[in-house]
Amino acid sequence: MAKKGKKEVPAMSTSSLPDIVFMLLFFFMAATTMRDTDPLVTVSMPEAHEITELDKKGLVNIWIGQPLQRGEGDALKIQLNDAICEVSDIQDLVHDASAKKGMALSQMLINLRVDKTATVGKLTDVKQELRRAEAYSISYAAKTRVH
Repeated sequence: MAKKGKKEVPAMSTSSLPDIVFMLLFFFMAATTMRDTDPLVTVSMPEAHEITELDKKGLVNIWIGQPLQRGEGDALKIQLNDAICEVSDIQDLVHDASAKKGMALSQMLINLRVDKTATVGKLTDVKQELRRAEAYSISYAAKTRVH
């Protein structure tokens, strides 16, 4: 005669849970990259149809946008790597970045991240200063247009 009663479901084995947790932790540590610089200006980038990934080895980022700090006013600010700078400082800062990375200016790529509300005059001033610094390789950052 069969025993009538509730069948007990065996407990789930938790012996492999620490292994799974450490594998996930290792995966996210390996897949995550930390930002080299902290943004000091806010940039709302324009949209583009075609975007190419850049090699970060010889890359110098220049942001042109509104300052994040409220006390700095509403005028557009220029951020080169970690510091807010003026247009006249760009030439020296680009040469310093080139020396720090140990690369010639011809091998370096200047990545411009320009706010879509920025004036063409400010962008032209930055490009003229980059031309004086003999930094001719320039790219413009954009976000992908979603249809």
